[in-house]
Amino acid sequence: MKLTIPLLGLYLLFMAACQQNPDKKNVEISVSLPTTTDQKAMDGRLLLIFANNNETEPRFQINGGLKSQVIFGMNVVNHKPEQKILFDNKALGFPLEKLSDLKEGDYYVQGLFHVYETFNLSTGQTVKLPMDHGEGQQWSRSPGNLYSKPIKITIGANGLENFELILDQVIPEIKPPEDTEWVKHIKFKSEKLSEFWGRDIYLGAHILLPKGFDKHPEAKYPLMIFHGHFPADFGGFRTTPPDKSLEPVYSDRFKVEGYNIIQQEEAYNFYKRWNEPDFPRFLIIEIQHPTPYYDDSYAVNSASQGPYGDAITYELIPHIEKEFRGLGEGWSRFLYGGSTGGWEALAVQVKYPDQYNGCFAACPDPIDFSSYCLTNIYEDTNAYFYESDFKTLEVPSHRDYLGQITSTVKQDNHLELVLGDKSRSGQQFDIWEATYSPQAEDGYPERIWDKYTGDINPEVADYWKENYDLRYILERDWDKLGDKLKGKIHIYCGDMDNYYLNNAVYSMESFLESTSDPYYDGEVDYGDRAEHCWNGDQDNPNHISRLRYNSMYVPKIMKRIAASAPPGADLTSWRYKD
Repeated sequence: MKLTIPLLGLYLLFMAACQQNPDKKNVEISVSLPTTTDQKAMDGRLLLIFANNNETEPRFQINGGLKSQVIFGMNVVNHKPEQKILFDNKALGFPLEKLSDLKEGDYYVQGLFHVYETFNLSTGQTVKLPMDHGEGQQWSRSPGNLYSKPIKITIGANGLENFELILDQVIPEIKPPEDTEWVKHIKFKSEKLSEFWGRDIYLGAHILLPKGFDKHPEAKYPLMIFHGHFPADFGGFRTTPPDKSLEPVYSDRFKVEGYNIIQQEEAYNFYKRWNEPDFPRFLIIEIQHPTPYYDDSYAVNSASQGPYGDAITYELIPHIEKEFRGLGEGWSRFLYGGSTGGWEALAVQVKYPDQYNGCFAACPDPIDFSSYCLTNIYEDTNAYFYESDFKTLEVPSHRDYLGQITSTVKQDNHLELVLGDKSRSGQQFDIWEATYSPQAEDGYPERIWDKYTGDINPEVADYWKENYDLRYILERDWDKLGDKLKGKIHIYCGDMDNYYLNNAVYSMESFLESTSDPYYDGEVDYGDRAEHCWNGDQDNPNHISRLRYNSMYVPKIMKRIAASAPPGADLTSWRYKD
């Protein structure tokens, strides 16, 4: 879709009273929009970023970790030409709450305008949200967003000196990936989603074809669905050896030198394995289903995002199977993924038990909301602080394998609140809310807790429980789901998951092991001191096993097919060797 940018730029004038403002408490920033012949009123989130280094643009240095730089945000509603916008000390910031909290020193400053579009929902409400434009809901690089070139400023003892930013840069369109011999790409209009959102909504998919696809037109194939965050293209598949000229890059996350080379080696090894005579011939797909709230929909129906679960299961997947000769039956479809994809794999299997024949859920997002990371949304009254009469202690949100803390739930949520109110940040806690919460009267998701204070809303928590708490749903409905899910549930998690996701897995395991008539007959396994995203490989380090998702569950899938395929099922046309 071609983007139309109806404006030349935003002009930001930063005004500080200098000698009259030694305490820096009255910093004001005036924003004006130049008049153009075709300009329309606009909505969005205006972001102002300060960085104490120029290693990269400030917009790329905002995160929840210890190295995050400083960002401030405010809404812009129905902004018209020649109107002035006041950006002052009332604007919320992260990690510093106010502009006046900035310390003296040199900064590189950048402004960015995250554009919102208007959606007239089938529920009757009108909402303003950022549309994805092929980047996977990333505000810092979403095509059509406006931004300024960074400039260097100095904050002295008397505060900010006057300076000006011009938001005259437009993030360009993203070129879609091209088809190859092995990987095909589709864009599919969903009637169900288009009706909900009041405009045409498309789903996308990258399809990895099996060896001999064109040579064997008689063959029909099982389907493996790799769920996860927005994929720009099919990942982890490379038809040529690693680039010999590639400069090795150190992975700070895994503490491994030359991880970029390792990634290429693993991708090439998978290509070779994919072509071996004994490797089963499958279709593998990665789905693009970003929403105005996040880089993917969590693959289930929800009040604020619409029927993504039905659209994927009943529209997209049958279309792919018809187009690429899939077997098209529940026994021949399998789900897997890690983190977000791990939750999706398990949730989709639970929500659509007859349509899929097994899930392999690695390090899944919370699958029991009594362990919503470290928060029990049913019993705790506040998500940000532990209960205490006299002591103030924040709830952690991120740790390493030794337990060292780098962020808290409060900090993560305050960053999201700066990036966008009404669940519009495009970040983790907000998408959980957009997926699990009922829809408020204004059309946006109901808050599970007050975003600033952390006070939990028990009524919303009850709604989450009945509709999306996977452990609770399985326990509540095991008499109906047990026979349909026997042998299909496989869950893997490191016992030092960075986001404490193992706590919910422990709870799920306790329930699954208690089942009878039938016993769940699946698998739950843990990695010793393993971080996010451990996926069940007891023999290799995490930085290797996470690159092998597309092949590591195949032996278990083949056993499942042998044990569960119905009489008369096609078990031969796709088992050719050439």
